[in-house]
Amino acid sequence: MVGNIPRIMIAGSNSGSGKTTITCAILKALINIKSTPAAFKSGPDYIDPMFHSKVIGAHSRNLDLFMLEKETIKYLLLKNSSKADIAVLEGAMGFYDGMGKTTECSAYELAIVTGTPVILVVNGKGASLSAAALIKGFKEFRADSNIQGVILNNINPMSYVYYKEVIEKETGIKLLGYMPPMKDCGFESRHLGLITAEEISDLQDIVDKLAEQAAKSIDLAAISALAKEAPALEYTTQEISNIAKVKIAIASDKAFCFYYQDALDLLQELGAELLPFSPLRDNKLPQCDGLILGGGYPEVYAQELADNKAIMQDIKTALEANMPCFAECGGFMYLLDSYKENEKHYKWVGAITGETFMTESLKRFGYITLEAQRDNVLTPAGGKINAHEFHYSDSTSNGTGFLACKASGRGQWFSSHVTDTMYAGYPHMHLWGNIEFAKNFINACAKYKKAAEQGDKKC
Repeated sequence: MVGNIPRIMIAGSNSGSGKTTITCAILKALINIKSTPAAFKSGPDYIDPMFHSKVIGAHSRNLDLFMLEKETIKYLLLKNSSKADIAVLEGAMGFYDGMGKTTECSAYELAIVTGTPVILVVNGKGASLSAAALIKGFKEFRADSNIQGVILNNINPMSYVYYKEVIEKETGIKLLGYMPPMKDCGFESRHLGLITAEEISDLQDIVDKLAEQAAKSIDLAAISALAKEAPALEYTTQEISNIAKVKIAIASDKAFCFYYQDALDLLQELGAELLPFSPLRDNKLPQCDGLILGGGYPEVYAQELADNKAIMQDIKTALEANMPCFAECGGFMYLLDSYKENEKHYKWVGAITGETFMTESLKRFGYITLEAQRDNVLTPAGGKINAHEFHYSDSTSNGTGFLACKASGRGQWFSSHVTDTMYAGYPHMHLWGNIEFAKNFINACAKYKKAAEQGDKKC
């Protein structure tokens, strides 16, 4: 099939160039002029899409070339842009930064796969003509870079006006505007990147200020015109049908918030009704047939989680009754006996024997391929899915249900606790990467539901 949506990518010369701030500013500025943008993020990042979502009032999506097939990427891009008049993709890291020493799975390759014109964000602080050399280098590093415009960040108006003509002459690329240094409009960071959007109480005020500035100093009309130059895309339709009506409780609060929206949509298309609950605030699970505990920052809320003994007991009781459970990273940590910090132990759910704790560095960081070592709730033995790990914590009991192999081929380890009704481990996976994993989880929930209705929860 063939489809199209006007689209642009906001990419950075490097991490920290300000592309998330500028992406949010542009999204809000577009909304202010009555445009309807759809937002996307290159790579496995959970946090930047939260900012996009807050800005546009609708879910932002991840487009990850390692975890998803190219045809799936194009299908999800067009599907999720169907009600928009422009799609704004934010790149990850530096534009060409991919796996290892390659451009594989980089924002650059996503731009090629999706045929998306690129606007490069360059931090102009402390640079003048050198900015032209950097821009020209990025444009010519790959002949098919598709870099069509540049936005200078952290530069004052007079410098922008002074250097604009010479930079355009030297690079052959049009400057589409700038953002000046803006006090009190930055987003704070934590060990996984930015802090989450929910943690910034004045986020809307910040975004409003950024959008107001963007409307003054960024050429939104030129951006819209560039987006319309994006070519039509050939793609393969992905047919998904309802296989069972089940209710799945999903942890959703400041401690557990790392989810791929398309993966949740997939579960819903397969028949699941997702029931949000908060392990921080709620005393019991919703009436449900399955449980999802996503990643997030449980360590930041260790005491609050430990204080809510009622919900932990309810979760443990449900799992002991063989309710299907899918728990990733922070959700897996929460299921362990305890969390240790500075010699203090916080008692958590205790559905899995072991302790979790923070370390000083990233553990088992990067893209991996998971292969099931035995039959489990997600897949028969031998089933594979691409995934990633990104965490500073570790545990005394990481499980042996899957073999994790680094995408680079350098390193492997055992990971994840699995049973016929549970997956719990550090790796994050995108269920669109292997739809059978999602179907198997739904079927397990349906089996549990049927047994519960017959008065026997031991599936």
